[in-house]
Amino acid sequence: MSPTAPPARVAVAISVVLAIVLAIVLSGCSGSSDGAGSGGTEASTTRAPATTASTSSSAPASTTTSTIAPTTTTTPPAFRWRATPIDDAQRARMAASWRPGCPVPLESLRYVSLTYWGFDGAVHDGELVVHADAVDALGQAFAALFDQRFPIRSMQLVDDFGGDDDRSMAADNTSAFNCRLVAGADHWSQHAYGRAVDINPVENPYLHDDVVDPPNAAAFVDRSDVRPGMLVAGGAAVGAFDAVGWGWGGTWDSPDHQHVSASGA
Repeated sequence: MSPTAPPARVAVAISVVLAIVLAIVLSGCSGSSDGAGSGGTEASTTRAPATTASTSSSAPASTTTSTIAPTTTTTPPAFRWRATPIDDAQRARMAASWRPGCPVPLESLRYVSLTYWGFDGAVHDGELVVHADAVDALGQAFAALFDQRFPIRSMQLVDDFGGDDDRSMAADNTSAFNCRLVAGADHWSQHAYGRAVDINPVENPYLHDDVVDPPNAAAFVDRSDVRPGMLVAGGAAVGAFDAVGWGWGGTWDSPDHQHVSASGA
């Protein structure tokens, strides 16, 4: 059997063991040196996870659509002029302005359709009857008036007024052929040959023996007050007829401001 250990040694051994245990216990209660201090709480920050997607949604680039009215080029109205022989329908219509015994036969006349500017600023269709040899000159002159936008009140055959020149003038109607004598004379007017035109009779009265003809043209006796539709010396309208060799009655001793003719008479 083993010998028994002395009591003193056993006591020392027990004291050493107790000291080691006590040191271990005290070490566990003192806390970690990395802490927040005695009684402190460790700070913790919770972060939302980083997102790679942007929180703002960008709308796709918009396409700007600009609605612009297309540029339109308005072509000015063109002057139209057409001359044809007198047909049976026109012959019947001209019963008031032509009759057997007139100085020209119907075969020498032409029915002319043409466009003109009205006082309303619009283009209208007009008609004249003229001599065949006057067609070209009148075509050029009325084309010039059209280009100038010279206004014309009305352009109908005198037959629409029963062949009555006074009625046609009072209506401010521009007309050409009418088989009649010169007013107050015993010889044919140039109108009876289809080689004269009366233009805007109200704006361009015939002044003779202190008479204004037509009577409703009194407001236009003063020729210094130039208004639309008037034929005046040096004006572009008179110049249009000068250019084709036609004379103007406004220069006569008894001025006939409405009258233009191939012979100047």
